[in-house]
Amino acid sequence: MPAKKKTKKVAKKKVKAKKKVAKEVTRKPAVSRKKAAKKKAAKKKTAKKKVAKKKASRKKTAKKKVSKKKAARKSPAKKKAIKKKVAKKKVSKKKAAKKKVAKKKVSKKKAAKKKVAKKTTTGKPKKKTMGKVTNIKKTPAQKSQKGKSAAKKKIAPYKQKRKNEDYMGPEQTEHFRQILLAWKTELMEEVDRTVHHMQDDATNFPDPNDRASQEEEFALELRTRDRERKLISKIDESIAMLDAADYGFCEICGIEIGIRRLEARPTATQCIDCKTLDEIKERHLG
Repeated sequence: MPAKKKTKKVAKKKVKAKKKVAKEVTRKPAVSRKKAAKKKAAKKKTAKKKVAKKKASRKKTAKKKVSKKKAARKSPAKKKAIKKKVAKKKVSKKKAAKKKVAKKKVSKKKAAKKKVAKKTTTGKPKKKTMGKVTNIKKTPAQKSQKGKSAAKKKIAPYKQKRKNEDYMGPEQTEHFRQILLAWKTELMEEVDRTVHHMQDDATNFPDPNDRASQEEEFALELRTRDRERKLISKIDESIAMLDAADYGFCEICGIEIGIRRLEARPTATQCIDCKTLDEIKERHLG
């Protein structure tokens, strides 16, 4: 009897173990099914979100297109309004210019009528007193240019008659003597002319402006005559050098100055090279 009871208990235990295994086996697919269902639900949610986003983006693009079309429709209207404003401004400017021109013409006509009325009432117009002053101002510059150019026009430039002609021979010295004497006589004539001019035209003008202009003109003439006085002294020195047979040679290096340079500047005492060096030194020192 006890052996049968043991076998029954063992059999019951085996049956219970099989049932547990079967329950566990049945539970596992249920859990996996739940997980799969959850995954499907999550996928559906993401898909719905994507569809919603696409719809929102489509709506935004459609709104942008509509706004662009509206702006494109509005821009020609704005341009037309701007063009109208510009045209109105141009028309107003033209009208203002025409008004100004008309006013100027009217003012000129009135001024002309006033002048005619004054002439008819007063008779002959009065002579202006500034005519003498303008004539006086023109004299000093014209006289100084005539004095410099007249001496050179009278004497023609020197031409060598022989090929091997001596430098500063009797013919050349006579040529330059004539140039220097003619220049000196011309300057002396200018001095006499200014003296007579200042004696004859020295009048007391009632207007202080006329008197001031006359004094300024006399001061300019005296200044030019002072320069010519210094030039006359140089001409005398060059004539003395001609008599001593030292004319035409450089004072510093002793080289020939040259006929063409002496004709351009008869009182020259230095050659071109020495003169350029002196000018450079004066610039640096000054």
